[in-house]
Amino acid sequence: MSEQTKTEKPEGIKTEETTAAADFTKYKLAGEITNNVMKKLVELCVEGAKVLELCVEGDKLLEAGTGAVFNKPVKGVKVAKGIAFPTCVSVNNTVSHFSPLESDPSSSQTLAKGDVVKLHLGAHIDGFAAVSAETLVIGASAAEPATGPKADAVAAAWTAAEAAMRLVKVGNKNWAVTEAVGKIAAAFGCKPVEGMLSCQQTQNVIDGKKRIILNPSEEQKKGFETVTFLENEVWGIDILVTAAEDGKARLEESRTTIYQKDSTVTYQLKMKTSRAVFSEVQKKAGAFPFNIRCLEDEKRSRLGLQEAVQHGLVKPYEIIYTPANTPVAAFHFTIALLPGGPSMITSPPVWYKPELVKTEKTLEDGELKELLTKPLRESKKAKKAAKAGEEAKA
Repeated sequence: MSEQTKTEKPEGIKTEETTAAADFTKYKLAGEITNNVMKKLVELCVEGAKVLELCVEGDKLLEAGTGAVFNKPVKGVKVAKGIAFPTCVSVNNTVSHFSPLESDPSSSQTLAKGDVVKLHLGAHIDGFAAVSAETLVIGASAAEPATGPKADAVAAAWTAAEAAMRLVKVGNKNWAVTEAVGKIAAAFGCKPVEGMLSCQQTQNVIDGKKRIILNPSEEQKKGFETVTFLENEVWGIDILVTAAEDGKARLEESRTTIYQKDSTVTYQLKMKTSRAVFSEVQKKAGAFPFNIRCLEDEKRSRLGLQEAVQHGLVKPYEIIYTPANTPVAAFHFTIALLPGGPSMITSPPVWYKPELVKTEKTLEDGELKELLTKPLRESKKAKKAAKAGEEAKA
């Protein structure tokens, strides 16, 4: 085969490499929008701030950010964009997915000094989503850092997230992440929240079939698939750690507000209201999670969603809690396994710095401590040296 034949590509035909590059550009743009919104929300998280207003503002900022880009059709097709995960503000022992409506009894909740606050949100461009979550402690500063179980949980969650970034790499398996997060949480006197999942992402999918599970019960371990991380995969990694002894969480009296259409299920809805609401969901949210707040009529939407949920067309993101006084900390990042090495799509935490949380606990595991010192992506020089070493042994 001549050199010309090797390098020439027929004009107008997209190769896998150019497609992947274009997709990654959209992922990164979604990541920039997500990070900008996160920065603004962190600034707004002060003593006395209303949780409802923070959630509404976060969604407005996500819509504005995605609305400012890709406004011209690409090859005659309008690019879909918008919220990939609606803004949630989950406080203290609330694990996740808390985003109340004006009509909810919990809509008056405000942030207080010392609250452990988890912000969770995401944007997408053309179905390529960047989702992020981080934890902050209201009023904590270098002069007056968070201490006790809340400091332990936040430090454990971020340390576990840093380890996960380095373990989600081509060739590794999902159980390596599960094991490392469990060990790190234990070192800080904490537990990963039982059964929490991290998923592979693809276009219009943030909950793919390849998954990582945290702190699985014996029942959850049965049949949970072992998977290997592969080149060009994108993953959303969700690290949730609690000061609760067993990591178990439960449902309480809270109204679910976030749902997602399940594209794998088909069912002909019987009620006219259900069909109208489902059509609105498809139009406004597509394959991504949505808050009832984005639909035209809340009362009608709740009624219409009942039948869709009952038959699996739509799935609820239920609000769960650990026991009182067992704070939960969370960090979520989106990462791409590119040919040149792992690349973060979302940015590091806006609020977290080691001096803001004072924990008496330390990680003693030598292998994990060494892992945390490694760069996310090996330099070309290091790769060449490793390759030369392997060749010398051979």
